[in-house]
Amino acid sequence: MEKKDTKQIILDEALDLFAVNGYDGVAVADIANAVGIKASSLYKHYKGKQDIFDCILEKTAERYNEMAGRLGIDGNISERDAAQYSGMSTETLVETGTALFMYFLHDDYARKFRRMLTIEQYKNEAASKLYTEQYMDSPIVYQSSIFKVFIEQGKMKNVDAKVAAVHFYSPMFLMLCLCDSCPEHEPSALEFIRQHITQFSKLYMEGKIL
Repeated sequence: MEKKDTKQIILDEALDLFAVNGYDGVAVADIANAVGIKASSLYKHYKGKQDIFDCILEKTAERYNEMAGRLGIDGNISERDAAQYSGMSTETLVETGTALFMYFLHDDYARKFRRMLTIEQYKNEAASKLYTEQYMDSPIVYQSSIFKVFIEQGKMKNVDAKVAAVHFYSPMFLMLCLCDSCPEHEPSALEFIRQHITQFSKLYMEGKIL
């Protein structure tokens, strides 16, 4: 148990440092100092900084999967989630969407990991690619796939799935970035998200868009 605790503490402290200084701005010695151990002791738990980063990435994904499960969705496999979302009322869609938004805004790993990549994307090509994949490409592909199913089922008409996905996701990500830099905007951002999902549902799902 003690070894497991130490491994988790190393991850937590490393993520704290990465979120402030970026990945490249943190040395193994910095992480060890934050944990209160020697660098040589840290290597007993992880091969190095890249290993720590990879474990943080896995932990972030695990936490997201757990949260998605609590909401009754997969969160990754669009074909499964299309069926779930298809049966939701507008009110449930709003509840689910706001819960996802609040998770990404407040979960320690999701929030700090996003901040780390935001900082690091300008200095590290690999981080830039990961940032684009995590916060742009993957969400749009996932959402587009769901909307393609809706189009095939006749639940959405006269729309392009990818354009609709960008319409849905962009305001969510914009409000997330706003709250990251200006936390005082959270109440108004949350209300905007509710209004956005409600209006999106009316326009696209109720067939009121040409």
